[in-house]
Amino acid sequence: MIRELAPAKINLALHVTGQRADGYHLLDSLVVFADFGDRLTFSPAPDLSLKVTGPLAEGVPTGPENLILQAATVMDRTAGAAITLEKHLPHAAGIGGGSADAAAALRGLSRLWDCPRPDEASALSLGADVPVCLSPAPQRMAGIGEALSPVPALPPLFAVLVNPRVSVPTGPVFQGLASKRNSALEPPKWNGFDSFIAWLARQRNDLEAPALRLAPAIGQVLRDLRSSDAALARMSGSGATCFGVFETKAQAIEAARKIREAQPGWWVQDTTLQTG
Repeated sequence: MIRELAPAKINLALHVTGQRADGYHLLDSLVVFADFGDRLTFSPAPDLSLKVTGPLAEGVPTGPENLILQAATVMDRTAGAAITLEKHLPHAAGIGGGSADAAAALRGLSRLWDCPRPDEASALSLGADVPVCLSPAPQRMAGIGEALSPVPALPPLFAVLVNPRVSVPTGPVFQGLASKRNSALEPPKWNGFDSFIAWLARQRNDLEAPALRLAPAIGQVLRDLRSSDAALARMSGSGATCFGVFETKAQAIEAARKIREAQPGWWVQDTTLQTG
């Protein structure tokens, strides 16, 4: 049996820098990954099948519309596979759940079938976030998601992810942008936690304002994170999940505890970010 983690993808900063003639938006984003996410297992089988379990399995499709099965179709395969997805990440949450699952499927099936992963164009055809999720390390993601580059080593970072159990459709968020031609990220440059936070604070998530108009609960999430003494709080992706960044694991654990107590209906997860 092959096992793969599909970690949560977090856009620490996300600038929308333009829009192509075909409608695709151009981005410039600093992406990191959590040590927490969905879990996938792959076993040999005569046919291809998908089973979904876990605390957030409800509503996850098991048919051809699922990106995991779509990922299998772009592989050079002659065998089947029994795939189980243990779902821990909320849906339509701005932390790359479906894309992370598809990328984990590409990694896992490559190992199970002993064949190469598909080319970049095939991975990108599954979704703009799939290429960056293939190698879950800190990266700068530009273009429509295909232009990936390394960034300087990050300091140790701990985070709390919070979703108010609200799904935010990506399309209307992009449509609500006041401007689709905004400045790119500053050149990545930092030395330690304080200078990293100072750099990050000067960046943005351009999708935060339109997402707030669609889902005002995001504002309460951000207020709760900021009152928890996070060094920085921001929305990830197109929402509605937000994150707070902390210097120590103990601070993140305590902040998550307080938010869970205050908001028992929310999804709250403390995590260590993968910074190397």
